[in-house]
Amino acid sequence: MSPNALGGDTLTACLRHWAAATPDAPALTFADFATDRAGRRRTLTWRQLAGRVDAAAAALPVSPGDRVAVLAPQGPGYVVGFLAAIAAGAIAVPLFDPGLPGHAGRLAAVLADCAPTAVVTDTAAQAAVEAFLGDDVPVVAVDRPGPARSWPAPQAAPDDVAYLQYTSGSTRSPAGVVLTHANVLANVTQAVRGLGLDPAAATTVSWLPLFHDMGLVLGLITPLALGLRSVLMDPLAFIERPVRWLELLGDHAGSWSAAPNFAFHYCASRIRDADRARLRLGRVAAIVNGAEPINPDVLDRFHTAFAAAGYRPEMTRPAYGLAEATVFVTTGPAAVPRVTTFDRDALGTGTARPAADGVRLVACGTPAGQLVALVDPETAVALPDGSVGEIWVQGPNVGAGYWRKPLESTETFGARAAGGRPAGPWLRTGDLGVRHDGELYIAGRIKDLIIVDGRNHYPQDVEATAASADAAIRPGSVAAFAVEGTDTESVVVIAEHRTHADLTEPAERALAAAIRRLVSDAHGLALRDVLLVPPGRVPRTSSGKIARAACRDRYLAGDYGKALAR
Repeated sequence: MSPNALGGDTLTACLRHWAAATPDAPALTFADFATDRAGRRRTLTWRQLAGRVDAAAAALPVSPGDRVAVLAPQGPGYVVGFLAAIAAGAIAVPLFDPGLPGHAGRLAAVLADCAPTAVVTDTAAQAAVEAFLGDDVPVVAVDRPGPARSWPAPQAAPDDVAYLQYTSGSTRSPAGVVLTHANVLANVTQAVRGLGLDPAAATTVSWLPLFHDMGLVLGLITPLALGLRSVLMDPLAFIERPVRWLELLGDHAGSWSAAPNFAFHYCASRIRDADRARLRLGRVAAIVNGAEPINPDVLDRFHTAFAAAGYRPEMTRPAYGLAEATVFVTTGPAAVPRVTTFDRDALGTGTARPAADGVRLVACGTPAGQLVALVDPETAVALPDGSVGEIWVQGPNVGAGYWRKPLESTETFGARAAGGRPAGPWLRTGDLGVRHDGELYIAGRIKDLIIVDGRNHYPQDVEATAASADAAIRPGSVAAFAVEGTDTESVVVIAEHRTHADLTEPAERALAAAIRRLVSDAHGLALRDVLLVPPGRVPRTSSGKIARAACRDRYLAGDYGKALAR
C-alpha cells in the first residue's frame, strides 16, 4: 500500500482530511446491544465526528504534552475522547472506565504512572469516573463538553507523541509504550500491505476493547488513517452472543476484523446451528488471529463450523505483534494457515525439527516494512533458521520507549546485535520463536518458559495437554508455571473446571490423576501440584491473556487452598 493512501502524516491530519474530502460518508457506526437486543445502529459521518472531536478538544484544560486519560465505555464517546485528547495537543492514554470488573488496581496504577492532567469520558460513566478519581483531576464528558478553554491547539508533527499504549501486564507491571504519529501510521501501512487488503473496499468490524492495542489500531486508527468505515460493538455484547460479531461482518462487503484465538473457539462452540444458517461470511475479507497463542485445532473447528456460511480457511490470517511495535509485526496474505508439527524434544533443546508427531504450531507469516531477527538472548548473536531464539524487531513502527522508565526502555528498546545484523537499536520482545520455511512461529515467552532438568517446556503446550483431559476443563483457562523445588524447578497446573461445584472429591482426584498422567506421557514432567478451580479463578490480563506470574503468586500465597493428594 502506498503511503499516499493515508489521509495525512498525523492522526489529526487524517481526521481533517476525511472530514473535508468525504464529509457525508459514514466514519463510525456503533451497534448498541445494551439498549436494543437487535443492536441499534448509531452512525457518525466524518463531518460529524470531526465536529464532536473539536468541541471536546476545545473543552480540555491541557497544554501540549499533558496526558489525557480516556476512561469511557466502548462506543462513539470513546473514539471522540481519544481523538479529542490528541487534537488538543495532549498525549492520549487509552484506558477503560472503572466499572471493568477486576481491574481497578491496574487502572489506579496506570493513572499514577501517567499522571493525567485531565480525563475524558461520557455522561453515562461520568459519576463513576469522578468517584474513582476524587477531586484531583478534571473530567470532561465528550457528549456534553462544556465551554471552550484552550483552542486552537498547536498543529501536531509526525514525531510528536500521539498516545501511551499501556501493556497488558502478563509478565510485569503495566508500562506505557510511547507511540508517535509516525510510529502508528507506519504500522497501519505495514499491516494493510502484509494482509493484502484493498483500502478502497474495506470496512473494519470490531468488538475488541479500544484500550487494547489490537482493538485500538483495528477499530479506530486504521479506519481513521485510510478513511474507512469502522463498525464497533461492545466486548460484553460479543461475550453475551458471539454470533453478533459474525452478523456484523456479514453485513458489510470487504469486512475485516481481528480477534484472539479464544474468540474463534468461543464462536465455534457457542453459536447454534440455527444462527449459523443465517450468516453470510462469504463477504468477509479477513479475520486476523493474534494477541495470544494460536491453537491449530481451534482454527480447524472454526473453519468447519462456518464453512456452510461461506467462510474459507484463507480468510483467517494468523499474526504476531505486541504493543511495543504499535501492534503488528508479522502476518501474511490470503492462504490457508500453515501448520507445522515439530519434534517436542528437539524444540525443548532449541531446535525446530519437523516430525510426524509432536507440537503443532501455526505460522504467523512474515514482516512487512520491518526487520525480524531470531537472537540468542544471552549472546545477542543472530541464530540461523530452524533455531529457537528471542524475537527482535526493528522498524519505523517500534515505539520510542516506556513512559518515564529510562532503564526499562534501554533494556527493551535499545538492544544491540552482535555481528551479521544491523547493530541496532532493536526491540527485544521477550518472546521465543523460530523461522521455518520463511515464516515465523511463536514458541512462548522467555519469562514463562519452564526449565526442568535442563530441558525447556513451553507452558501453553503443557496447558493444552492438561485441558485435553476432560471436556469440562475450560480451554484457554489453564495455567502451567514453575516454582522452586528442592533440587530443581517443579511444575504446577491450575485448571478451571466448568462444573467445579458439582465435582465430587473422588472425581476431582481422578481427573487430577489423569492430568498428571497425560502431562507425564507427553512431556516427561512430574507435576508437583494439580488444582481444579471454579471458572474465573485463573487470573488474566486486561486483554484476556493468562497471567501466569499472577497465578504463581496466588498459588504461593495459598489462595487456591491445598493441592490434591497425588
